[in-house]
Parts: sequence; structure tokens; C-alpha cells
Amino acid sequence: MYVTPEQIAAANKANVESALSFASAQFTAMEKMAQLQTSAIKSFFEDSLANTRALVGAKDVQEFAAIQQSLAQPAIEKAVAFSKDVYEVASQTNAELSKLAEARVADMNANFVSVLDKAAKNAPAGSDVAVAAVKSMITAANSAYDSFNKVAKQATDIAEANVAAATETVKGLAKAKKVA
Repeated sequence: MYVTPEQIAAANKANVESALSFASAQFTAMEKMAQLQTSAIKSFFEDSLANTRALVGAKDVQEFAAIQQSLAQPAIEKAVAFSKDVYEVASQTNAELSKLAEARVADMNANFVSVLDKAAKNAPAGSDVAVAAVKSMITAANSAYDSFNKVAKQATDIAEANVAAATETVKGLAKAKKVA
């Protein structure tokens, strides 16, 4: 069995398309992160100006302390929202890259099995056992990969639940501090 130039060209094209897909997903994530950071910096700057003006306008120490305390709540909420947005971008990017990797692995496995089947047709008698063993190893590897993906998905779900719980806790603490 020989590899034809068309097969090599097709494999190269698939590799380039796969690399471009990964690069595009990463670029999109970097773009989203840059937008988040730019927005956060702009908001921080605007808030700093407004907060400074408010603090300078305080008539006495008690008013100054009250203004300072009232400024903490929005700052905490914005920090929590920013963290949540960053986590969301990272989570979406991870999911997209995982889908691309899964598709690439599935294509590679299908191609390998196809090549193995073609090789088995031209193989000497008695090599069926070796071909079956290789196919069995591929099936076992795919099963292990699927199990790993399920565990990773469960870990991601747990992490997302923990982030949501932490966010609510911080918001609750900030509100309790504001009321006190």
C-alpha cells in the first residue's frame, strides 16, 4: 500500500485547516479579553474621577467616611462582574478548543482505521489477530478519552458552580457591609 500525492495533499490541507481553526478561536478569545480589559480600565478611570470629585466635595470627616464607604459596594460589584466575564470567556474558549480537538482526533482515528483496514487486506494470512489487537487498542483509547472528557466536563461544571457560589457570597458580603 502506497501513499499517493493526493492523500498527502489532503492530509496537509486538513492539518492547515485545523491549525487555522485553533488560531482563529484563540484570536477571538484574545480579542474578547482585550475588550473586557479596555472596558474595565475605562470604567475604573471614570469611577476614580467621579469618586475623587465626591470625596473632595465632602464637608467634614463623617461625610468623607460615608462617601468612602458608599464607593466600596460598586467597586466590589464591578470586580466580581469582571472576574465572571473573564471566566466566561475562558470557559467558552476552552469549550470551543475542546470541540476542535475532538473533531481532529475523530478524523485521525477514522483515517487510521481506514489505513489499517487497507493494510489488513494486503497483509499476509494470519495477521488478522494483530489487526484486531490494534483496533481493540484504538477502541480502548477512544473509550478512555471519552471517560476523561466526561470527568473534565464534570470538573468544569463543579468549578462553574463554585464560581457562581463565590460570586454570590461576595455580593452578599458587600451588601451586608453596606447595610451595616
